[in-house]
Amino acid sequence: MAEWDAFHQNEEQDEEQEEGEETGGEFKFTGRDSLVFLVDASKEMFIKGEDGEPSNFDMTMQCVRSVYTSKIISSHRDLVALVFYGTKHSKNPRNSFKHVYVYHDLDEPGAKRVQDVEALRGDSGARLAGETLGDSGEAETSLGNALWCCSNLYSDIKLRLSHKRLMLFTCRDRPHGGDSMRDRLARTKAGDLKETGVVIDLMHLMKPGGFDVSLFFCDVVSPPEDESELGLQLEPSYKLEDLQKRVRAKEQKKRALARLSLHLAEGMNLAVGVYATAVMARKPNAVRLYRESNEAVRSKTRTFHTQTGSLLLPSEVKKAQTYGQKQIVMEKDEVDSIKRFEDPGLHLIGFKPMDKLKLDHHIRPSVFLYPEEGQVTGSACLFNALLKKCHEREVFAICRYIPRRNQPPSFVALVPQMEVVDEGQVQVTPPGFNAIFLPFADDIRTLDFPPCPGASNPQVQKMKEIVSKLRFKYKSDSFENPVIQQHYRNLEALALDLMAPETTEDFIMPKAEQMDGRLGPLVQEFKDLVYPAGYNPDSKPAAKRKSADGGGGADKKPKVELQEADLRSHLKNGTMGKLTVPVLKDACKQFGVRTTGTKKQELIDALTAKLG
Repeated sequence: MAEWDAFHQNEEQDEEQEEGEETGGEFKFTGRDSLVFLVDASKEMFIKGEDGEPSNFDMTMQCVRSVYTSKIISSHRDLVALVFYGTKHSKNPRNSFKHVYVYHDLDEPGAKRVQDVEALRGDSGARLAGETLGDSGEAETSLGNALWCCSNLYSDIKLRLSHKRLMLFTCRDRPHGGDSMRDRLARTKAGDLKETGVVIDLMHLMKPGGFDVSLFFCDVVSPPEDESELGLQLEPSYKLEDLQKRVRAKEQKKRALARLSLHLAEGMNLAVGVYATAVMARKPNAVRLYRESNEAVRSKTRTFHTQTGSLLLPSEVKKAQTYGQKQIVMEKDEVDSIKRFEDPGLHLIGFKPMDKLKLDHHIRPSVFLYPEEGQVTGSACLFNALLKKCHEREVFAICRYIPRRNQPPSFVALVPQMEVVDEGQVQVTPPGFNAIFLPFADDIRTLDFPPCPGASNPQVQKMKEIVSKLRFKYKSDSFENPVIQQHYRNLEALALDLMAPETTEDFIMPKAEQMDGRLGPLVQEFKDLVYPAGYNPDSKPAAKRKSADGGGGADKKPKVELQEADLRSHLKNGTMGKLTVPVLKDACKQFGVRTTGTKKQELIDALTAKLG
């Protein structure tokens, strides 16, 4: 029996139930991600670029809005904040810091916050920012106070935070104009933040004369989190697309599905993280709301005795299975021990040449393995050595894989993948192993396909011409799911009180006009080779007519005799399969072909042997 109770999502319940707990193998980590946008509000940020390009402040607000909306969709439990420094007016907890304006506290993103950020965009937004924030001038700007205020925002949060990040947006490479005292204070506060686990990223923007990070900010920002990152980017962002790409790359935390131990031999273990490189996007699950207060509800399952009606405790509930007309009752720990095969982890079994791995072995999407040096010291060195040797010898490793407790084991093939960088020495493909899930014997079956007529050489050549004309450079990120995009646009319009949602362009639909222009007469030539003369594949079959006497029966169609020349033409072009079974039977009678079979392929074989 299930009862639905309304509940308020207060901080105590959030801390107990929805901290984003994730358990994987031998390692366990909990908490939410947090992100603070620290934006410079000086007058230099509001200067527009050439040819009417948006100002640095406008580009920053667009990035903040984009992150807000993406957080609402992907991870609405994360915490975000927006803080301005270098302002004339001050607004922060206890008003302890001058010229620091906390626009949004650390909290979950929502529609109201998106509207607030949207109001700061454009010319009207610049005027609103000037009235609300103001400009304190270079003499009053203190980045150290702003970092101190952000530190207090983190300390005031009672929830457990798994990842803390601060993004600093500015176009001034010397925020204090060379004041050594304020520079020293900012470096000290930045060091305090980094000691508490806060990652500081610099999103520097365009500036006349160039932005020199070595003057001040190289001592403020955090070092790269792993070897795949190249550290502080020297070139500033001149375009909105570049800034959004940098923000998206830093904002998205690489979360592991599981952190496991890879057992190579007795006493030789290393820690690896399991990552999903591509995940299918789906609509979020529906949220149940309480009818009277419109608040979210959660379910509570209560089990009652079928005879007495008394409430049963979880310890009193047992599981049973019937074998041989006898019910066998098992305790909960017995059921768990039956399900548990082994502790989570990866166990090396052996190696196989790469040519032994076939394409038809694919049964589910693969995962990616990367070493976790922070869990077991020396894992990166041993992992790289194994990766290098597997790549040189062109072999893959076979492992027994158990991702979590009480899950059945599966076998995976660890295919080596070496690092690939582009011309700018930016990593395109990370080094690691792709874990390909291998099928069991029950997953493989042999299919007996019936023989079918093959295409003739002229038909094959004509289709090759058509395919070459329709070929284009395919990029997976160029095609979005129109259903999901429209769904989120509808939700956005509903939450932000928009008049109508934005229209979604369906890039999946083929462009018929461009395709027809490329193909030209090739389509008709292919139809002439495949279909008989006068046949229209696009025409619909005629509807059955009732008989004149109203009996409801259909009029019998007159028998259509197939000429020998037409039949030989079908035989030559390999289009005998286009003929129906009744037509083939009449052709057998017409040409005196004796056959005992009634299947289509048997009739085709008999006619082919007769006219062959």
